[in-house]
Amino acid sequence: MKVLVIGSGGREHAISHRLALSKKVGEVICVPGNGGTAHEEKCRNAVPPAGMTLVEGAVEIAKKEGVDFAVIGPEDPLADGIADALWDNGIPTVGPKAKGAALEASKDLSKVFMKKYGVACADSETFTDKEAALAYVEKKGAPIVIKADGLAAGKGVVVAKTKEDALKAVCDLMDGNAVGDAGKKLVIEEYLQGVEISVLAAVSVKSGDEKNATIRPFLPARDHKRLLDGAQGPNTGGMGAVCPLSDVTAETMAQFEERIMKPTLKGLVAEEMDYRGFIFFGLMITKDGPKALEYNVRLGDPETQAVLPMMDFDFADMCLSIIDGSLGSFGMKWKSGFQVAPVVVSGGYPLKYAKGKKISLDEKKIAEAGAKVFIAGAVEDSEGALVTSGGRVLACSAHGETFDDAWKKAYSAIDGISFEGAFHRNDIGLPGAAESN
Repeated sequence: MKVLVIGSGGREHAISHRLALSKKVGEVICVPGNGGTAHEEKCRNAVPPAGMTLVEGAVEIAKKEGVDFAVIGPEDPLADGIADALWDNGIPTVGPKAKGAALEASKDLSKVFMKKYGVACADSETFTDKEAALAYVEKKGAPIVIKADGLAAGKGVVVAKTKEDALKAVCDLMDGNAVGDAGKKLVIEEYLQGVEISVLAAVSVKSGDEKNATIRPFLPARDHKRLLDGAQGPNTGGMGAVCPLSDVTAETMAQFEERIMKPTLKGLVAEEMDYRGFIFFGLMITKDGPKALEYNVRLGDPETQAVLPMMDFDFADMCLSIIDGSLGSFGMKWKSGFQVAPVVVSGGYPLKYAKGKKISLDEKKIAEAGAKVFIAGAVEDSEGALVTSGGRVLACSAHGETFDDAWKKAYSAIDGISFEGAFHRNDIGLPGAAESN
């Protein structure tokens, strides 16, 4: 089989790598891909033709290459209807159509959906008028959570610990200073006390086929958002992930399935969404059990770099089961042990950082540690060397039968990675590393 993967981050490198491991997959075409997918076995990059949007280019490449199916990584093309366009051109696609993708593209729509179908979540109100939003914050006080309604590349959420911070966040977002038009509408949400986790899941919901509709959760994972050890410093797109989680019990997962996952599935079916892809449940584990913070309509990053290596099944086969409606009976088995995936970032991230720094990878040291490097913000330069192109440059993912073993392997491998300004946290997965409210 030939598979198309859309995206250019570490998540897409991990997806492409996992697909390439399948004996049934002959080639993975990454659009546009990155410096990691360019060198991944059985993978090659392809750039959309000049003058075409990503959606148009993806359709063109998929048809020209005769791919068997496509997997969409990021949220933006999903919101733009890339799955609709591919299906319309006869390309089976793993990724929800635009109607389902709106669950991430609009925080307001997502909250309306959660409330309508009884998903356990934080109380919230939505505002399009700044003065009304400010008055609500004055009334409610702090701590409180301010969310931009639209897609904001992970920068549209402010957890305000003081009323002054909350009022400032409302002004920054609604005046367009923080995330542009994405903040013109705000969701202001109850602050939940607890610790955050991520549950990624496969979804197969086809309009008119309620019988086979299903969501299958993966192992729970945790992203570490703060820049510095001990969950200190500014928020980032993610400094590393660990999977599974020793502090998440079977009871918590059972509560998640009953109070959040099943009502979500009920809603997808009732709203007649064609949702064949992945969903990311951002959860807060509170004293009253898990509550949903958000939906993402794709796999998380960097959680994917920790979760996918734990799969003890053929990822391509699972994708096909999502497409054809047989996901409910798919044999989903998991490796024992743990996966730890710290992220290496550019100096200055998440603020201003330099690009074009040459990356040195000690392949022998990385191999001896048994780790896999997933490239995110790096490309090939004109001489074929790997150079930085983004803030989050790569993740170094390693497996161990114990957490300590996995942690030691991942950090041993990081010692074999260097570039000017490289920075990483030293405590991914350790006690005290997880941010708690």
